[in-house]
Amino acid sequence: MQKDLDISKSSLYILLKTLIRYGYVKVRHDGSYNLGFRLYELGSQAVSHINLRQECMPFLHLLRDHTNLTCHLGILDGNDAIYLVKLESSSTIGVKTWEGLRLSLHSSAVGKALLIDHEAAAIAALYPGEDLEVFTPHTLPTVSRLKEDLREARKRGWAFDDSERYEDLRCIAAPIRGVDGNIVAAVSVVGAAFQIPDARIPELAEETLRACAEMSRCLGHRPDTPSGSRPARG
Repeated sequence: MQKDLDISKSSLYILLKTLIRYGYVKVRHDGSYNLGFRLYELGSQAVSHINLRQECMPFLHLLRDHTNLTCHLGILDGNDAIYLVKLESSSTIGVKTWEGLRLSLHSSAVGKALLIDHEAAAIAALYPGEDLEVFTPHTLPTVSRLKEDLREARKRGWAFDDSERYEDLRCIAAPIRGVDGNIVAAVSVVGAAFQIPDARIPELAEETLRACAEMSRCLGHRPDTPSGSRPARG
């Protein structure tokens, strides 16, 4: 193994100790090494995301076609939202996003939809300070403002990004729930500000909520299913 990797014994020992510590490698009784369960966990997560993408695609296509807006499917990944899917609209207005793009949670509708169930303690763990990174004049600048925004989003069932990440772009997003009632992903519709005027917001929110409800049902969620372990709300 050492010869194949072309590294010294000391470096190999440090590498193995690190992998063992984080669960990627385990030591057998005879002193040999096996792959650890952490790799299995990561593989299972990757497979679940692939399944999530496959299950949601038909509903995303319908949402895109009904709204004529770009649609995203995003998940929580650490302290960020990450896009698993982007479906372009037939509109000539392009949205400069891509699959795999990471976004801050506080400045994106997808991110805020993923945070809708979070309690004060969970928000504090994500944002230990009060100030938030500002991207445009419309970005929520403090954790207190974010909590207010999330309270409103929770009442409505959907989150809103009013040019908070990118100037002149508006976005509406709602969460998708799994069989245990917990949020597993979020879906957004996004367009230029003139494509999402105030008068159109209720219609787009209703379309997005309907699509997310269908996706949630497809994943086994029922509206009367209690959540398993939602974080405490703020």
